[in-house]
Amino acid sequence: MKKAVVDNPVSDVKIQATGGKTSSLRSLKGKFTVLYFYPKDNTPGCTLEGRDFRDHYSRFEKLNTVVYGVSRDNLASHEKFKAKFKFPFELISDEDETLCKLFDVMREKSLYGRKYLGVDRSTFILDDHGVLRKEFRGVKVKGHVEAVIEEIEKLRKSGTKRQ
Repeated sequence: MKKAVVDNPVSDVKIQATGGKTSSLRSLKGKFTVLYFYPKDNTPGCTLEGRDFRDHYSRFEKLNTVVYGVSRDNLASHEKFKAKFKFPFELISDEDETLCKLFDVMREKSLYGRKYLGVDRSTFILDDHGVLRKEFRGVKVKGHVEAVIEEIEKLRKSGTKRQ
């Protein structure tokens, strides 16, 4: 499987999401899709980011865009996280790191001098044909969701070139 590249169709992979949803990236065609990768359920930054997507969700709906949060946590953890904060979107479990590798979000990190591989907070916008149109890497949570919405509005106005 080749890595996702801007202005190219994304490889199809199976996804498992909250709500008992098992599908594939290809099945997301027809709407714009936001995939936001975050390190871990129920941590301060990840909770804030999820709440920002939740609080702006009606704007995504008006833009015919679906939102998915993605982390390596299991579905049970995701279900609790989603319920606790009333997220109106699904969370994808990527325990085997298939999506993380496809979107190249694994980075070496350091905590208290200990190095480890972790998810680099990143967001990707796919158009309604499954083509990757924009990537945000090394995301800072504050103001990020608004930047994603602005980018989708720009892409929709410009009528992204079709592959």
